[in-house]
Amino acid sequence: MNLALLGMAAALGLSATGSAFGAGFAGMASVGAWKKCYASGKPAPFIMIAFTGAPLTQTIYGFLLMNFIKGVENIDPGLALGCGIFGGLAIGMSALFQGKCAAASADALGATGKGTANYFIVIGIAETVALFTLVFCLLLLG
Repeated sequence: MNLALLGMAAALGLSATGSAFGAGFAGMASVGAWKKCYASGKPAPFIMIAFTGAPLTQTIYGFLLMNFIKGVENIDPGLALGCGIFGGLAIGMSALFQGKCAAASADALGATGKGTANYFIVIGIAETVALFTLVFCLLLLG
């Protein structure tokens, strides 16, 4: 059994799972906020599409981590497995909670029509966890 290959699969699989949950939560909230806007005769903010798609970038980070694990010659299998599992999990959790932040942002924007920049800042902070995780894993692998 090649533990490095399991680490590669974990990096992508766990990050993509978090992205799926996060985008799902944000998407459901966006649809609900649009419904409220339509029902009350207010314009429905299209920017909520960006809220919904925000967690998808973590799948790219998981893909990058997977490729970096693959690219290291003579990698320690335990290190590859650990970086894949724990890095992928941290990236995936970032996506999940980014989606929850995006869901709350969609609800607030739909209700008030205000605060878009502030909402994107919060969504970006959740994204930062994934970026830090990717960089720190790369340093461990390097």
